[in-house]
Amino acid sequence: MDRLRQRADFLAVANGARVNSGAFVLQGRARQDDGPIRIGFTVTKKNGTATERNRIKRRLRELVKRLDPVSMHPHHDYVLVGRRDALTRDFATMVDDLRGALGRLSRQAARGREKNPANSRKPD
Repeated sequence: MDRLRQRADFLAVANGARVNSGAFVLQGRARQDDGPIRIGFTVTKKNGTATERNRIKRRLRELVKRLDPVSMHPHHDYVLVGRRDALTRDFATMVDDLRGALGRLSRQAARGREKNPANSRKPD
């Protein structure tokens, strides 16, 4: 897995599907290339001081490390937007939340492709 680092990539993912959770918002978008899964992390300033925001990002990064990569689809970009609740929420609960959010995100994206077949990826 690679990291998202450029603003344009974050903005592209923001236009994709999104799922809310107590500690984070998961955004996802399918890409049309053969690259690896890419993940980005962001926390806004309204979530606290710099040390609190960094702690939230560290917890989100650790969530992704503990998650099995099979849960994520290849050729997709994901962004985890941290919320203040990520500081105090139980870590095991957050892992379960992320697994559930990935499942809901894939179902949401599948429904979007059914509604608009022009946006679906063509089989190879």
